[in-house]
Amino acid sequence: MLTLLLAGSLVLAPGALQSRAASVPLQADASQLQTELSKTLNKKQFSGVQGSVQGTTALLKGTVDVFDDKEEAGKRARHVKGITAVDNEIQVAGPSVPDAELQQKLVKAISYDRVGYGTTAFNAVSVVVHGGNVTLGGHAYGPVDAASAVAVASNTKGVRDVINEIQVDPTSPMDDRIRIQAARTIYGFPSLNKYAIDPAKPIRISVQNGNLTLYGVVNSQSDKDVAGLRANSVPGVFKVVNNLQVATSSEGR
Repeated sequence: MLTLLLAGSLVLAPGALQSRAASVPLQADASQLQTELSKTLNKKQFSGVQGSVQGTTALLKGTVDVFDDKEEAGKRARHVKGITAVDNEIQVAGPSVPDAELQQKLVKAISYDRVGYGTTAFNAVSVVVHGGNVTLGGHAYGPVDAASAVAVASNTKGVRDVINEIQVDPTSPMDDRIRIQAARTIYGFPSLNKYAIDPAKPIRISVQNGNLTLYGVVNSQSDKDVAGLRANSVPGVFKVVNNLQVATSSEGR
């Protein structure tokens, strides 16, 4: 009997040793993940954020001042080697701003965004705010323009969340030619030249596969009609949709 027990012990011992050896690296890995997560979140903007590790999932809680900081914390956590998922429960705890006021602020900021880069007149981004949650729609000339509009909203205090529904216009040499020609034809016309003074370019020109749409705000119905006629005169345009609004009837764009 003694011999059998000893033999059994000898058989079980290697498995027990392997099990114990395997548990040590797992504990060490979890500890290392927590250390790396804490290190990557050791920034001033994340002072109100708490990060913990459950298995290979990073759990983020706490508060930040702007939505962009919440997004950045999530990105940093995902870049930690060994983290396979991120549960981002961070709350944006900045000041509460009325929706109408926040929308007006964002529309103005995004209107002047990208000024000096040559694409301002070709971006037509819409802004809708509900309960501090912002939805961006409309069209952007390129992915950089769309990302820039999202960044403006994400870094504005009072914004709780940003939903990006901006459509990036397709890349096309023909569309680029139409855009440039339309801008010259519209902004260069005597009665519309006054709009060229504003760096925000209040008449926005969006083109997709030869189809041109006008967005923005003008001072009168006459200006709206003239802009539509000028757009229709551009060679290569298949269709023109005139969505310009008259300032006396609407303040939005």
